Amino acid sequence: MTLLITGGEVVGPTGRFAADVLVDGETISALLAPGTWTGQPEQTIDATGKLVIPGGIDVHTHMKLPFGGTHASDDFDTGTRAAAHGGTTTIVDFAVQRTGEVVQDGLAAWHALADGNAHIDYGFHMIIGGVDDDALKAMDQLVADEGVTSFKLFMAYPGVFYSDDGKILRAMQTARENGATIMMHAENGIAIDVLVAQALARGETDPVYHGITRPSILEGEATHRAIALAQVARDTPLYFVHLSASEALAEVAAARATGRNVFAETCPQYLYLTLEDQLGAPGFEGAKWVASPPLRPRDESHRDDLWRGLRTNDLAIVSTDHCPFCMKDQKELGLGDFSKIPNGIGTVEHRVDLVYQGVAEGKLSVERWVETIATTPARMFGLYPRKGVIAPGSDADIVLYDPAGRTTISAATHHMNLDYSAWEGVEIAGKVDTVISRGEVLVDRDGTYHGRKGRGRYVKRGLSSYLR
Repeated sequence: MTLLITGGEVVGPTGRFAADVLVDGETISALLAPGTWTGQPEQTIDATGKLVIPGGIDVHTHMKLPFGGTHASDDFDTGTRAAAHGGTTTIVDFAVQRTGEVVQDGLAAWHALADGNAHIDYGFHMIIGGVDDDALKAMDQLVADEGVTSFKLFMAYPGVFYSDDGKILRAMQTARENGATIMMHAENGIAIDVLVAQALARGETDPVYHGITRPSILEGEATHRAIALAQVARDTPLYFVHLSASEALAEVAAARATGRNVFAETCPQYLYLTLEDQLGAPGFEGAKWVASPPLRPRDESHRDDLWRGLRTNDLAIVSTDHCPFCMKDQKELGLGDFSKIPNGIGTVEHRVDLVYQGVAEGKLSVERWVETIATTPARMFGLYPRKGVIAPGSDADIVLYDPAGRTTISAATHHMNLDYSAWEGVEIAGKVDTVISRGEVLVDRDGTYHGRKGRGRYVKRGLSSYLR
């Protein structure tokens, strides 16, 4: 089928320009001067007044992730449907291997969760929870054969996913040889566990203590240590997930200033929300915002520094760390003990809009917005130029975005499988207008959904475009 998108302003790596976009089947066939195509498309979409951007790519989601005796409330059906409504047309989720498990079995389990259920395209990172000889060999095999080219390690969660420095170093050395990227959850989990135990012994059990016992300096310390280990491993490519703290950003910026293979993402919750205003809400209400790393204090410079990092490219990407848990029966597992609250916030549906607020408020350019939500994620994780750009030959993953649109986020209208919204009442300047995935309109401008579970495909990824 041929589809012609007319009258819009295309936003890409080289800037923004007026162009018509011709789609043939699942791919973009041409960018044309406005009004110059003389053929007869089977479908035409008028994009006058709209920005025509590549479909969003969320490279940090956790669909159906087991955690704390339960599992994330969104699966690949509900989670990817919600992502599509919000202008995200590709996700990269995390398959899981724990100590004693076979890495390939963990990947197979995640394929089983996604196959036949996803509404949009998807790839996988691999969590390595048990670094041993077999796991290191599996890393090579996944890179060579499975299109899994990034591996996540944890300096947090002792007894669950935690790896000590020796295991981290071995995994980094393996990644340096096979070209993969190491993704790091950087918090000093050993020290945090001491602080948590001490707080509970004092009777400090409310959700706000989740944040107080995970101080930002322990994120900064772990970030510094991971960068040092990567240097020992001959400059292994290192990507910090969900960076939240000024101290951690300073370490990343210092490494990048010397030309190191060090990259980082942040998430919307760290750009907007605070320990006092959300995590410190009265009673048990703050459990809605329990995530790790935690929200940071409002009277410190973290949020301003993160926005600055996005402008300077010390923060390359905004992802979500989407890992939702309902209040009823899930977050409530931590009533009377904040350490038992499942960690996670649901945002996959709102990322494109929330980052656009940086444009509306003059903190980001339109071009930088598109880079952080689509183009850079594709380049960082081996999806470019198939994804992340409006260009001939690329997949026709396209979002029409209305800068003049307005919407308000609410649990009453969102599509995530979640009984509350971490963003309840937030008013958005701008609006996702139309969402197209591989040439198929999933969401039209009146909000009607045309997608279906199972249409999403697994995408094997190459190596990062940014490595030297």
